[in-house]
Amino acid sequence: MTTTKDSHAQLIEYLERSDVRYRLIEHPPEGRTDRASAIRGHRLEQAAKCLVVRVGYADRRRRYLLTVVPGHCRIGFHRLKHLYGGTDVALAAPDVAERLTGCVRGSITPFNFNPDLELLADPRLLEHPEIYFNAACLDRSLVVATRDYVHLARPRLVSLVAL
Repeated sequence: MTTTKDSHAQLIEYLERSDVRYRLIEHPPEGRTDRASAIRGHRLEQAAKCLVVRVGYADRRRRYLLTVVPGHCRIGFHRLKHLYGGTDVALAAPDVAERLTGCVRGSITPFNFNPDLELLADPRLLEHPEIYFNAACLDRSLVVATRDYVHLARPRLVSLVAL
């Protein structure tokens, strides 16, 4: 099982190996996007809120998605249900999300290192030159240029925000 410490180290190593510039911000532990944004001192719209979503199907199959939306937005589950043809969509159980990402709840990053997850990002996330997110732990965050994030993470860009 990957630990939060391992996930943080993996993320930093990945960014450095990829020659991506980033800023590390150490802060009191916080997993809520609105509170973390206030602590880090940026607008909520610049935060990358990362949630693992489960899409269920009539035959009892499940698909898991790592979704990334701006911090001030909510995920439109109906959009994902339609997009993936599922019968139901919900947040993944916390233990499942932690197992799939190696991150505790509130510290999931917008980078995917698990082939069992598909990475989706809402295009609204690209409206700011930098994005802020917890760095696979609750007491450290990263700031990365949005263009570098998109180039490196290669998320599927799709409208995810609830209207």
